[in-house]
Amino acid sequence: MRFDALTLFPDMFDVVSEAGVTGRAHKQGIWQMRTWNPRDYTTDVHRTVDDRPYGGGPGMVMLADPLNDALDQALADRGDSPEVILLSPTGRRFDQAVAQELAQGPGAVLVCGRYEGIDQRFIDARVTQELSLGDFVLSGGEIASLAIIDSVIRLLPGVLNDADSARQDSFHADNSGLLDSPHYTRPEVYRDQAVPDVLMSGHHGRIQAWRREQSLRLTALRRPELIEQARQRGELSKADERFLASLASLSE
Repeated sequence: MRFDALTLFPDMFDVVSEAGVTGRAHKQGIWQMRTWNPRDYTTDVHRTVDDRPYGGGPGMVMLADPLNDALDQALADRGDSPEVILLSPTGRRFDQAVAQELAQGPGAVLVCGRYEGIDQRFIDARVTQELSLGDFVLSGGEIASLAIIDSVIRLLPGVLNDADSARQDSFHADNSGLLDSPHYTRPEVYRDQAVPDVLMSGHHGRIQAWRREQSLRLTALRRPELIEQARQRGELSKADERFLASLASLSE
């Protein structure tokens, strides 16, 4: 697994290659990270990477040539043909399912735009996929790229100490795409609030059932559309449906 980033701010990517579980996995050689600065592929003394937009308007637009040359170098260095992903508000919504798709592949080249945007001709010619974190605007694609890298790398074998950690996450397919259940640790009583008795019982079947019910309860309350999506995929059991029906009757 290898991620490359075309970015004007390569130092921003040190956080995923040096810190936390992704940093540890990087040191272990589970994945690789390379950055490519478009300024290194300019030909003028000012290392210009942007210019005024045709048609007028505010801001500047990133030039196609430096990005194109940086991408050529990244692909030649990789020696394969990965997805070239632009982080863009016009892209497909990134979610856990997309993270799991990317985790099955060789990685990707992430294109991090800045200013008002990127010359559309580069996008049309070189970008194979556009992704968006949501309906909000960032100053550039770097923060979105970091989120994508982190969410993908933690799914790789050997990255997390316990493989079940990822499978029990919110939105994971093994959890029917639902929100995760609440978690508790020591002390047993904190500010007069005790850990639920079932979690202290040692009865794994009851604990698993409680966690499933809590996951259903939390999802129904905060993200009901995820319940309907799981139902349409046929991922809710009869026990799940009975529990959800009991929640509905209580709210009436």
